[in-house]
Amino acid sequence: MNAKSLTHGFILGAFCLGFGALLAVTDQVTAGDIAQRALEDQQNSLTQVLPANIHDNVPVTDTMVMKDAEGREITIYRARMNGKVVAVAYQIFGTGYAGVMKLMMGVDAEGRVLGVRVLAHKETPGLGDKIEVKKGDWILAFNGLSLGNPPAERWKVKKDGGQFDQFAGATITPRGVVRAIHGGLDFFAANKAVLMEID
Repeated sequence: MNAKSLTHGFILGAFCLGFGALLAVTDQVTAGDIAQRALEDQQNSLTQVLPANIHDNVPVTDTMVMKDAEGREITIYRARMNGKVVAVAYQIFGTGYAGVMKLMMGVDAEGRVLGVRVLAHKETPGLGDKIEVKKGDWILAFNGLSLGNPPAERWKVKKDGGQFDQFAGATITPRGVVRAIHGGLDFFAANKAVLMEID
């Protein structure tokens, strides 16, 4: 190996080392900001499904982890009033036309839906994305509902004999959301004592 090759190798090695160090420093500097932004996004989602007037704590920091019916670990966010759990929120998952949809659902102590918001999906713009509250009010139709209201056989889209509207040209997406919310209510019912800290 000649001196020129050694010099080039040294320069390349130094460049890689310097670039790696720069990336590490950048990661360290931005990690706090990224974590803060994620916390703010989570807080924003929670305020939409856990009304501020029902609790006096900060649900985003009052959490526990449980496994859902599919064995996924989900974080439970607890809303308390005077120390007592009055509602909870957690992620639920549905299958749409384009894959998995992630939603956040709030449920009160009686098992009624306080709100549902879409966190992530890949549904078709202009069709399946109507599940987002910024695209329409369809998702608000679940507020106040519970396992018995409507009866189990009505927890379907109208095309399947249920009570919930589907979208023209996009039945799979709302069908997946309805199933996810009903499943989320089943999860609450099965785990109510733990979720609500009932002895």
